[in-house]
Amino acid sequence: MIDAGAPEREYELFATEAAFQAAVDRLLDQRGRELRIFDPDLASLRLNAPGRLARLEAFLRASRVRRIQIALHDARHLERRCPRMRALIQRFAHAIEVQRTADEIGELRDAFLVLDADHFVRRPEAHTWRGVICINDRAEASAMRSRFLEIWAASAPIVSPTTLGL
Repeated sequence: MIDAGAPEREYELFATEAAFQAAVDRLLDQRGRELRIFDPDLASLRLNAPGRLARLEAFLRASRVRRIQIALHDARHLERRCPRMRALIQRFAHAIEVQRTADEIGELRDAFLVLDADHFVRRPEAHTWRGVICINDRAEASAMRSRFLEIWAASAPIVSPTTLGL
C-alpha cells in the first residue's frame, strides 16, 4: 500500500568527486536526528573544509538530541589533517562519537553516511567516487542503518571527549 502523504523517493547516481561532495552536502541538508558515518579513513569527506564543518555544526546546533556516530578503520587522517573536525568533536563531545573498527572487519571496502533511517549516501568501493544518494527511502536506509549498527558493535572508542585521545 502506498502512502499518498509520504515524500517521493529519490535516487541519484554519482561518479565524480564533485558529485559525491554535492551528494554529501545534500544529505547533510536533510532533516534528521542521527547521522552515522562509516568510512575507512574519512579522507574523502573533507572534514576539515569550512563548508563541510559548518553543515555538521548546523546539524548539531539545530537540536540538543542530534547525534553523529563515526566508525572508521584508520584514524590517521583525522588525527593529522583535520584539526577543525577534532575541534568540533571536542566542542560537541556529548553529541559526537568516533570509533575504530576491529581488525576482523578491516576488509570492509565500502563507505556510507546514513541519516536516521530515511536517507543515505553510499559508495560500494571507498576508493572510487561512484555511488548513490537515496532520499526518502525508508527500506533501504533502514538496511544501511542496521549495517552501520553491526559495524559499530564491532568497533571501539578512539576519541576521548576531553583530550580527543588522538
